[in-house]
Amino acid sequence: MGVTAGDERAALATAAAASAVQLVLERCRAARTRVVAIDGPSGSGKSTLADALVQAWPGHAPELVRLDDVYPGWEGLESAGAALAHELVARHARGAVGTWRRWDWAADRVGSIEQSRPGRALIVEGCGAFAATSSVEAVAIWVEASPRVRKRRALERDAGAFDPYWDLWERQWRRYVARTAPARRADARVRVAGV
Repeated sequence: MGVTAGDERAALATAAAASAVQLVLERCRAARTRVVAIDGPSGSGKSTLADALVQAWPGHAPELVRLDDVYPGWEGLESAGAALAHELVARHARGAVGTWRRWDWAADRVGSIEQSRPGRALIVEGCGAFAATSSVEAVAIWVEASPRVRKRRALERDAGAFDPYWDLWERQWRRYVARTAPARRADARVRVAGV
């Protein structure tokens, strides 16, 4: 039985994720912070890194908030970060209960209000995560991949649901990058190869 291209890609991705996780954990120890922001363009590998980081986190697993669950629709990239900054991240930093509003994608409306209890580390992952955590001390991780790789990955991941919105989302993403230059604020950068 031979090794397929898919097996090889999965092995490379696993090795890259493990290396990136160690980098993030080292940065968190050095900064003595329990807040991590994982930002970068759609399809770059942020969710994969966040999942691996949760699994490897020493002690109690951190709370993971994915901006995909928060964006208020396809035009909500910037407003999601602002809402999380105020309702969740700032409260978390004060040791208070934070909240965030889940978006119901199927019904295209606001869903449940989620609570975040203090005491656990917090990972905010998604396009715009640096904006959500800009007012607190956080380890900022920038994840990037080539435009070809990330578009392929994003469209495959969502099985066609993202296809009609790709251009709309990319325009918002470019505005966010032009306005905030998020990659410059990164404590570490992770480059995902063409897998």
